[in-house]
Amino acid sequence: MGDLLIERVEIYEAKLLYRQPFTISLGTSTYSVDVIAKVYDDEGNVGLGETSPSRKILGESEHTIEAAMRDIAPILIGEDPERLELIEERMDKAILGNTAAKLALEMAVIDLIGKRRKIPLWRMLGGYREKIETDFTIGIKKPEEMAKDAVELVSRGFRVLKLKVGTSPEEDLARVKAVRDAVGNSIRIRIDANQGWSVKTAVKVLNEMQRYDVELAEQPVKWNDIEGMAEVRMMSPIPIMADESVHTPEDALKVAMMEAADYINIKLTKAGGILKARRIAEISEAAGIPNMIGCMMEGGISITAAVHFACGMRNVVTSDLDSDISLKQDVVEDGSAKLENGYRIPPDEPGLGNLRLRDDMLKYIATYKERSEGEEF
Repeated sequence: MGDLLIERVEIYEAKLLYRQPFTISLGTSTYSVDVIAKVYDDEGNVGLGETSPSRKILGESEHTIEAAMRDIAPILIGEDPERLELIEERMDKAILGNTAAKLALEMAVIDLIGKRRKIPLWRMLGGYREKIETDFTIGIKKPEEMAKDAVELVSRGFRVLKLKVGTSPEEDLARVKAVRDAVGNSIRIRIDANQGWSVKTAVKVLNEMQRYDVELAEQPVKWNDIEGMAEVRMMSPIPIMADESVHTPEDALKVAMMEAADYINIKLTKAGGILKARRIAEISEAAGIPNMIGCMMEGGISITAAVHFACGMRNVVTSDLDSDISLKQDVVEDGSAKLENGYRIPPDEPGLGNLRLRDDMLKYIATYKERSEGEEF
């Protein structure tokens, strides 16, 4: 292979507008500003990475991501990208947290590795399946509006729908009933409260909601109330999925030990990288807890990486990878993960694939060419 080292890192922003406002129990958004990394080796090979900030879940914005990258991007310069565990360790030592910033850089390095090895990422990760079904998420609206959206999505080939809930029990039950009545019994429905309920409310609502054949309930209570989520799980007829409660492998271990969830939702941005996401999947598998892989509001670069991850890892049994479909215009013009009849299919080209970007959507931020070892405290 030879010792091709990382020569420079370039950072860009891309403003991604949504087709329509997206509302969850935590608020409403109409766009995201994603941060994109390009990592070059000294022969000109390039890897791509993308991350989508979340102020309310990760405590990060595009500005904090770019500030963190001033500390961690120089660590990559002069490094062998194949020494991925060492790169991850040095980034973690340089700055605590900042998972979104670390994801973009690590993803780009992994893409670079795949391109140099001439292996698609999903095969590098294990090559378990060639495609995975995704749901499509419907944001909080009036029940009749959500039902209308559901019918339209089913006509487009989606067989699994995720409904955002988490306001009042009456409204949430009306939303699920309206969608179930509109799409019939053959469509799988799952719900996501985004921490919107108390333990008492969650137990009440989920016991009433079971009549609508709900497949699973995601993050019914506050992220840090693992004991409360375990109580909900014990009293709920609907399986419980942990999302915001699991950022790290250590979180996954805690949820497993407390028997607080039937599923764990992995998000690459939340985990802080593909390596850490893989560790979460491995801990989950050891505990007998299957995984879903989800997304924030990423464009096609990060979604493609997540599709690769889902297809590579055996324990990822379902997915919520629809954010790029919800954009007015994606930063990826061509080459990202395909969508066919509700299934996401990873590119079978090296790394993430031959992704062609819309350069006119990229706002240049910075270039890093000088090496830094970071600081230890």
